Amino acid sequence: MPADHPFPLQTGWKRGDPLEQLLEREWLVTNGLGGYASGTIGGACTRRFHGKLIASLPSPLGRFMMLNHLEESLTIPGGDTWCLSGDESKDQAAPRHPHVDVLEEFVLETGLPVWRFNRDGIRLEKRVLMPHLQNTTYIIYRLLSDQRGLTLTLRPSLHPRPHEGLLGGELPDQWHVAEHGRELEITNDPQLPALRIVTIGNSSFDGDAKTLRDLNYRLEKSRGYDHEGPLWSPGVIRIALEPGVDVGLVASIEPWDVVRALTIDDCRAAETQRRQKLLSISGRFADDNFGSQLVLAADQFLIRPGSRAADDARLRAAGDEPRTVIAGYHWFTDWGRDTMISLEGLTLVTGRHREAGNILRTFASYIRDGLIPNMFPEGNNAGLYHTADATMWFFHALRRYFDATGDRETVRVLLPKLVEIIDHHVNGTDFNIGVDPDDGLLEQGAEGYQLTWMDAKVDGWVVTPRRGKAVEINALFFNALKILEDFLTEFGDSQAAARMASLASRVYESFNERFWYEEGLHLYDVVDGEDGKDDPALRPNQIFSISLDHPVLHRSRWIHVVEAVRRELLTPVGLRSLARSHRDYKSTYHGDLRTRDAAYHQGTVWAWLIGPFVDAWMRVYPGDRTGALDLLDGFRPHLGEACIGTISEVFDAEPPFHPRGCAAQAWSVAEVLRCLRVLGD
Repeated sequence: MPADHPFPLQTGWKRGDPLEQLLEREWLVTNGLGGYASGTIGGACTRRFHGKLIASLPSPLGRFMMLNHLEESLTIPGGDTWCLSGDESKDQAAPRHPHVDVLEEFVLETGLPVWRFNRDGIRLEKRVLMPHLQNTTYIIYRLLSDQRGLTLTLRPSLHPRPHEGLLGGELPDQWHVAEHGRELEITNDPQLPALRIVTIGNSSFDGDAKTLRDLNYRLEKSRGYDHEGPLWSPGVIRIALEPGVDVGLVASIEPWDVVRALTIDDCRAAETQRRQKLLSISGRFADDNFGSQLVLAADQFLIRPGSRAADDARLRAAGDEPRTVIAGYHWFTDWGRDTMISLEGLTLVTGRHREAGNILRTFASYIRDGLIPNMFPEGNNAGLYHTADATMWFFHALRRYFDATGDRETVRVLLPKLVEIIDHHVNGTDFNIGVDPDDGLLEQGAEGYQLTWMDAKVDGWVVTPRRGKAVEINALFFNALKILEDFLTEFGDSQAAARMASLASRVYESFNERFWYEEGLHLYDVVDGEDGKDDPALRPNQIFSISLDHPVLHRSRWIHVVEAVRRELLTPVGLRSLARSHRDYKSTYHGDLRTRDAAYHQGTVWAWLIGPFVDAWMRVYPGDRTGALDLLDGFRPHLGEACIGTISEVFDAEPPFHPRGCAAQAWSVAEVLRCLRVLGD
């Protein structure tokens, strides 16, 4: 690694790489509130989610696109103008890239994006950052060479809308632009905050307002969504460049006193210090470039849910700090299942124990009828509870939290809720989730709902309903019962502990009797399905019967399951969701929503599943840490593709395993990070 670069460093593009990668590779900066800035390396907006400021607003607004695009160019003495950013419109024969000979490289330094432009001895650097817990974006430029008389021209463009909103919606009829020196305030809707822009440096503003029609968002087109729409620009900002001097703009919806509070140096120093602290408390990860990248990627998903003001007030009144996990960028909100699976990797192995406790207590405050929420829809205060496994993962996360922190008080407070959860499941709760009294196994299923993690649904079609007794649901149920038995014993309630032990013993006996598929030497995916039959499909869900703290599968069968999964499902970037020999197997995840959802859990590779596979591998082959570490090697080059510095949600099921889905996924990052810690200890 070059000595003059901050640590850690990740290269995303360099001169000589294919130009098409400028549109395929993305960057992401977040603010700890769920807001973000994101785009392609080349500057063109290919997703509806690409923008310079996507603010997190209180319900019912949710995340809102406030500054969409920034056209950037550099004027050289003598009249030559260099394009620094790309865009794409319906009328263009091809997308406009930054000038071929201008962009030298794109890298992440300490997790933050840096563009370096270099041509004819003129060297310019650009950086983007967001102050923590502010809906503000800093876009900073510095001339690194000695030339004089250069002018940076910026044209900001807007189309305020929900970040998932239609691109082709009508622009507001009325825009109001107030100019006060280097400050602009743009308003168009009394329901929205004003967009405030501050220019930095020797600048001028030309109110040359115009509407840009028919901008094309190519990735949305490939996904079957609307993909063309207009933007409105208030005018052009021109900034004189001086060697070694930072210039640029600040875009914010914060009050003016907040916007004015931080200089560029203040903001950069604060964010650098915060990131250095994250690396410091992460322990040994601070000494490893791959691990350090993932520690900083993990930070992007941990947020303060400021959009749910009433819940925020209630938790604060109880003396707690609300915290949650964004499941993935760009479109996911906080999901209970993803949060509980991700908690260990995002917080416990990175030294962020206090936030882990806050997350657990936040979700515990939402328990209803023995269930934690499956998700909180964008802009809503109320959660949706259609999940059969998220609550079982809550037990797992709490156990790992207790093991890491020894926080008896949190466990003591939550213990009655844990008993209540089990009682609801034994007696039956929503969505037909309940214990079958005939065998003690947990069953689930309601018409029109997808209750397991394989939850694809489109136009009323539940692709993988898995109604009945699903293999991982019962592995999780057994694990939860044993965890609760341990907690109750720890806190002196031997009678309740014995009841949990009895329930667990019945699950263990029935599981090993019912789920073993002798013909395939692996486990059924579902028994007692809605058609009354058992499903022998070879899926990764069976790996949890070995990987959890309390394996429900008899030890004699572990090696058969691990080898079946390795042989049929293992790839360099996770596990396939269905064996290739199955009639419903899909090799790629692409096309419109219906086509994608048909493949989502029918072969598509999921990165997060590498975590439980590594756990199961180490149970079967406890001396093979080297082999287990090798299972993570495919993620190392992946940090330099797709969304730079993080891990995608899913991948195609066949080589070259093209990254798909969410550009940055919490449990993908969390599970790889967790495995690095487990295998390194």
